[in-house]
Amino acid sequence: MTETLLLVIFIVAVAFIFDFTNGFHDAANAIATSVATRALTTRQALTMAAVMNFIGAFLGTGVAETIGGGIIHIPDAETAHVGLAIVLGALAGAIIWNLITWWFGLPSSSSHGLIGGLAGAGLVGALTVHWDVILDKVVIPMVLSPVVGFVLAYLVMKILLAFLANASYKPTMRRFRHLQTISAAAMALGHGLQDAQKTMGVVVLALVAGGYHEPGDSGIPNWVKIGAALAISLGTYSGGQRIMKTLGQKIIDLDPARGFAAEGVAAGVLYTTAFVWAAPISTTHTITSAIMGVGATRRRSAVRWSVAGNIVTAWVLTIPASATIAAAVTWLLLQVIPA
Repeated sequence: MTETLLLVIFIVAVAFIFDFTNGFHDAANAIATSVATRALTTRQALTMAAVMNFIGAFLGTGVAETIGGGIIHIPDAETAHVGLAIVLGALAGAIIWNLITWWFGLPSSSSHGLIGGLAGAGLVGALTVHWDVILDKVVIPMVLSPVVGFVLAYLVMKILLAFLANASYKPTMRRFRHLQTISAAAMALGHGLQDAQKTMGVVVLALVAGGYHEPGDSGIPNWVKIGAALAISLGTYSGGQRIMKTLGQKIIDLDPARGFAAEGVAAGVLYTTAFVWAAPISTTHTITSAIMGVGATRRRSAVRWSVAGNIVTAWVLTIPASATIAAAVTWLLLQVIPA
């Protein structure tokens, strides 16, 4: 077994580890509101989310193809050590940033951590970084998806409040608890659709760099799909309790109706961007902004804006921070990985 093949196997394993951290880091995106409103127990919600994540991973490949070929240009197999060092450095940047933000309970974007890692590692490796793709598929959606999530969630909640103005509170909230099972499942399915595909794209990058996949072949091998689906599902099942508390309790005090509206809107945004634009948007940004939107229908002070400000700060820092970490790791790897 050649050194290149061993390195490819190692990087694929690291990619699936990233996928696992993505799952436990982002588990809160799908279920925090359902757990906070007691629509589901934590274990019920995590089990449901893990299953839906697994199914969602098989619903498309557009996002995987954007990550696998759209962000950086991987050199051919003659310079495999450069390409493999870059992919490994990018993964290291994303994983380290995931763990930092998880430790502080901040719902940052695993997606943007990975994209920042690819950009930072690509620059150090003197590769072509497709900034136009990053602008079109990452930066613009990064700005628009939270705005759309906030506005749509606000409007949907306003409509629900008007429609239910004369309804009895307790029976209505009881019905919304049942509906939240559906909206949480839809959110988890969208998370699998978006985030498992990002790991598939990185694995394909490693295979291309090692000479085990043709750059022009847009197909994703089945074993890659299954591995990514399993890793993100297991990570989701393990649960990210720190971030779950931030999303479910610290931003606003959620009731079942607002939880349902936030999850439904966020899931709709995830499906639209994945199927229409193949854009790897942040599930974290989308659900967080939707929670803020439904919270703002009460009154401005209902949203704890200081917590929201900390979250937005983490959003802004994610790409440059993960890029910096990835660049440093990639530089070190290029010194030690033999040419």
